Amino acid sequence: MNLLESARQMFRYNAVQYHGLLNQGATSYLNSVLQVMFMTKDFTEAMERYTSENPDTEGIDRHLKTLFDDLKGHTAYTYNITKKLHIDRVYEERDAAEYFEKILNLTSPEASQIFHGLLTHRTKCSTCLTETDTDGAFWHLPLALVNSYSEHYSVVDGIEEYFRTTEFSGENQMYCEHCDDKSDATTQSVIKHHPEVLMLLLKRFEFSYCYMTYVKINCIVDVPCILQIPENQTYELYAVVDHVGDHRSGHYTATIKDDERWYNFNDSRVSLVRLITNFSV
Repeated sequence: MNLLESARQMFRYNAVQYHGLLNQGATSYLNSVLQVMFMTKDFTEAMERYTSENPDTEGIDRHLKTLFDDLKGHTAYTYNITKKLHIDRVYEERDAAEYFEKILNLTSPEASQIFHGLLTHRTKCSTCLTETDTDGAFWHLPLALVNSYSEHYSVVDGIEEYFRTTEFSGENQMYCEHCDDKSDATTQSVIKHHPEVLMLLLKRFEFSYCYMTYVKINCIVDVPCILQIPENQTYELYAVVDHVGDHRSGHYTATIKDDERWYNFNDSRVSLVRLITNFSV
């Protein structure tokens, strides 16, 4: 192999095959989650099947399909999506997780079920051993940054904390309908239906009564490439939406993996990222 052919192969390997989304003002929050949806193959395939079977649909699926078709060939514009979401003030920054959920709530069940999970809040009376389940659908698991004032936060520790059994006793006893009295009890969160794609929400903002506003927790978060949650369910990391800035202003980007490589999606700019073995945000 001569030097010219070697250079050509290196160029082909490093060429970025994906395209970005134009920022309408401060819509990086929307661009980031749309890129994650575009790169989630099961979601895009389910959405394409739905729009093919329902060509006259007025839902957001049709606009997403058009946008994703554009993204396959060139940098795309999100005007139809912001219009569908009633985003009138495009220079106002908003929350990426909030709009991720808004889009899924408007998307057909055939597509959105990829991210859909069912969680139960289980309470067990320590006296009569009666268990009471309260079910609720979820799009994401919110992880409070425990030990958030240390330099590092571990998602593995956060998952363990989220599913840990909590005991209530003494002054914190809970009322049991079967016992018709207060008694010791335990509570625990249990996933009844695991979504195909699990989204974790890192709660970086907390309200400060000292400053009477929300402040950002800027500790480094360690995210494993392989995560196991209770019931031996295993998930592989393929996308991260990251935010820089404070509660009132900032910027979102997405780092996403295809079959082989990682890419950074920063509005209209898309670039290759070095090999990732451990992720920190």
